[in-house]
Amino acid sequence: MTPGMDPLNIILLVVAIAVFWRLKSMLGTRTGFEKPPLDLRPPKPMTNGRADDNVIPMPSQDNKRSATESIDAAWKGHAEEGSPVALGLAAIAQASPGFSTTTFLAGAKAAYEMILEAYAAGNKQALKPLLSKPVFEGFASAIDQRAKAGETMTFQFVGVHEQSVTAAVLEGRRASITIRFVSDMISATVDKAGVTQSGNPQTVTEKEDVWTFERDVSSRDPNWLLIATDDPDT
Repeated sequence: MTPGMDPLNIILLVVAIAVFWRLKSMLGTRTGFEKPPLDLRPPKPMTNGRADDNVIPMPSQDNKRSATESIDAAWKGHAEEGSPVALGLAAIAQASPGFSTTTFLAGAKAAYEMILEAYAAGNKQALKPLLSKPVFEGFASAIDQRAKAGETMTFQFVGVHEQSVTAAVLEGRRASITIRFVSDMISATVDKAGVTQSGNPQTVTEKEDVWTFERDVSSRDPNWLLIATDDPDT
């Protein structure tokens, strides 16, 4: 038998192909909440907010129909037709081709969990790419105060059981979407003597948060940043 027909070589080739397609499927999906990649390439010159391409194809009737369906799909299942939320989501979808509310909500849910866990752990480095500057400064200040007092935070995220869009607005290039989260978690703050100052390390509690994310729709960066938080329970 020739080396090329060796069974071991065939098995290794099949495994390599399977790994390649698995990585392609994982890395090919973006939610818009990923940490921004390092891009050392100079940006293309921009003209009227668009890359200066030599050819701009004219849309066909089929393309126009697909675009309309895509815009309608942005709010269907997430808001009532004609409501401010539906109109806002449609405007965002029109200004940001490829936008999907379903995909956005999945990314927002993941970001919500990551931000809470990073805050509890005092991990400012993990928080920074996900927050606007004012929100990051507020989180960082609270982390510093907790460390100065010698307090630690125990935290376990159980899960989100309610999530809905409460507001969606496009103002110029700025798209903002407000999400209401209702989640279960275990949280407690303990002082340096081991005495619980707030929360309960043994009890699952329900928490409601209203967070607003924002993105510049003219930017090549697909990432949304948390720009505001509200706790209706306080």
